[in-house]
Amino acid sequence: MLKEKINREVVAVENFQLVTKNDYAYHRLKELIVTCELAPGETIQQSALAAKIGVSTTPLREAIRRLGGEGLIDLAAHKNTKVSGVSADEARHLLEVRRALEPLASQLAAERRTEEDIVQIKKCLSRLEPVYRDIDALQAHREFHQAIYTASKNPILIEELGRLWAKSDRYRVIALDKKDISPERESQIKAEHQQIVEAIVDGDGDSAHAITLLHVSRSLGSQAVNLLD
Repeated sequence: MLKEKINREVVAVENFQLVTKNDYAYHRLKELIVTCELAPGETIQQSALAAKIGVSTTPLREAIRRLGGEGLIDLAAHKNTKVSGVSADEARHLLEVRRALEPLASQLAAERRTEEDIVQIKKCLSRLEPVYRDIDALQAHREFHQAIYTASKNPILIEELGRLWAKSDRYRVIALDKKDISPERESQIKAEHQQIVEAIVDGDGDSAHAITLLHVSRSLGSQAVNLLD
């Protein structure tokens, strides 16, 4: 047991966490796909990509398998391994499901949140920046919404929304690349986030649901549908 622990391959990552090389390869490859550094439809050259990420091909293959299961990589046996494509139809389908599930998560969060949840949601709100600035701002946006999902106390809903968010991030990046956000919309987004938090803190599930539905309907994912049509 001790020998196995000593021999386990680990790499250091931010926040002083230790993860296996498999996990590191997974998160790094996912980042490359989500940010479109690996473009939709691009063939994955495993040797070159492993060198770029800084791992061997073994953890990279495991990362490819995992991301294939999430729909971000096309693992069709008769084709080269490729980054999954994007389309207006998929963007629309993702938006339809988000419009159903995200307001539900906010409503349940308002009904079930604990004091610890409120502290975490407010902490994440304080770190938000306009999402168009960089990938860190996009990550802060995800953490804010994830804190709300967590407060819903519904593990199935939390898991499904996590999957949706990963697939939707590519469409957010596409919208950010092709469309500027006006100062007016930036202020609107900030106000919507604040209103969602206020409704959750007040235990007002109906308001949390309504504001979140409006927020999703105006989101970058919604803009991506129009851009790709």
